[in-house]
Amino acid sequence: MQFDFHSTRSILVERGGAANLAKRIQERGGKSALIITDPGVLSAGLLNKALPQFKELDIALEIFSDVQADPPVSVIDSAVKVAQQCKANFIVGFGGGSSMDVAKLVALLAPGKEKLADIYGVGMAKGPRLPLILVPTTAGTGSEVTTISIVTVSESEKKGVVSPQLLPDVALLDAELTLGLPAHVTAATGIDAMVHAIEAFTTKRLKNPLSDCLAKEALRLLAGNLHKAVNSGDDINARENMLLGACLAGMAFTNAPVAGVHALAYPIGARFHVPHGLSNSLMLGPVMRFNLEVAHAMYAELGQIIKPGLQGSTIEQATQLAEYLSSLAGELGLPDRLIDVGITSADIEQLASDAMLQTRLLMNSPREITLSDAALLYKEAL
Repeated sequence: MQFDFHSTRSILVERGGAANLAKRIQERGGKSALIITDPGVLSAGLLNKALPQFKELDIALEIFSDVQADPPVSVIDSAVKVAQQCKANFIVGFGGGSSMDVAKLVALLAPGKEKLADIYGVGMAKGPRLPLILVPTTAGTGSEVTTISIVTVSESEKKGVVSPQLLPDVALLDAELTLGLPAHVTAATGIDAMVHAIEAFTTKRLKNPLSDCLAKEALRLLAGNLHKAVNSGDDINARENMLLGACLAGMAFTNAPVAGVHALAYPIGARFHVPHGLSNSLMLGPVMRFNLEVAHAMYAELGQIIKPGLQGSTIEQATQLAEYLSSLAGELGLPDRLIDVGITSADIEQLASDAMLQTRLLMNSPREITLSDAALLYKEAL
């Protein structure tokens, strides 16, 4: 047995903890901070409780709020310039996965020692980076505990920067920030987190017992609270369980990487601007069914956590799990076919070709996915 497990140094779970964000920065020597977020977080007032303390503690503050979903290189370049101009010595990512991914890269690039174009791939980013706190406002990506940031480099391709240098100093999980999340966002991000755990547990490469434990506990929390969080958005206990579940799934997959679902989901997001969680949701069922012949024992094990009481052989239980997860999106009010998000049969050839570029992910699939396989999987999802 040999594996190398990385995770965030400090994970702070605290309802209302965002109000003490400036204090956390001051404790770590911060005197000038840049908060990176998106317009939705800003307009929803999620930063309101955090901002007064920056004045009280005399910490200079700038806010960059131009993050967009699936952030392109231009957004990262702009945020780096702001960090350099305001001489920030502390970076905060406050929002969903896109805001946290941008913040991680800004912390790395603002010192001026590295260029984004040179650090795509695994282990290319060496640092140093600025001190970094990540505060998720959705229970989905787990970016607060992952070694990866995703960048949209063209209309058809995303690239990843993968390095332990991207792990923050602190992940602050404040469930109160997720109370206002709309039901459809709660559903999509929740399924996204479940996909992270499922793919970490079934990955072909780097599967390890720590990630396995985290993935199973993540699925217990996520599957047990997703419907509550979607249907009763003010249930703080369900919200907190979802936030922790997404975090544990992030810890799992940053050390046991995701695979085919993500490889096929990325082109959907890049070309059609479908949110990442929904893209994953649309491809989950088809990819699971494709993997059944080699991964049914692992799926059956997870099935007893996600849907306790499944009966029959392992392949029968795994098949039932795939069918249940295929129906989950529709059950929660999300689109459940590619055609529902504007994708037609005329797009399949291009999507399959784009998916083949995701070699970093495809190599983790328990069953090899070829170009023709990808096209068939997209057709199945139509």
